Amino acid sequence: MTLSFDPFAELDRLSAAAQSRVGTQPMPVDLYRQADEYVLTADLPGVDPGSVDVDVDGQLLTIRAERTAGEREGAKWLSQERRYGSYLRQFSIGAGIDRDNISASYDNGVLSVIIPVSEKAKPRKIEVSTNSVNQARSTEKVAVTS
Repeated sequence: MTLSFDPFAELDRLSAAAQSRVGTQPMPVDLYRQADEYVLTADLPGVDPGSVDVDVDGQLLTIRAERTAGEREGAKWLSQERRYGSYLRQFSIGAGIDRDNISASYDNGVLSVIIPVSEKAKPRKIEVSTNSVNQARSTEKVAVTS
């Protein structure tokens, strides 16, 4: 009979167990640009909406939330795999963001943060003008070479 021992798998298991009890929990996010705004969505299942905090300080967007375990007086736990604790993510935002109009909503365990692009950072079309003197010279050259 052979026994195999993977020390890295055991470390992963211990790390996950320690994290599930204390400390900051992972917060999976998606971030994409759509038209003139960035959209950030974060999975925060089971989080009380009152504990969600989104703030901007200079060029740093911070998301905080807390998921607490419900009280189960007299219960004998057979398994406790759901994670509880604090969530924290920070994002650097550029100078082209309209900080005054950032908005957030929380629905069915998903936090959505809308980050609009400022007017001066939006792409714009630059009109190319021609100089009538240069245009007249290029016409003369074309006439001479023809």
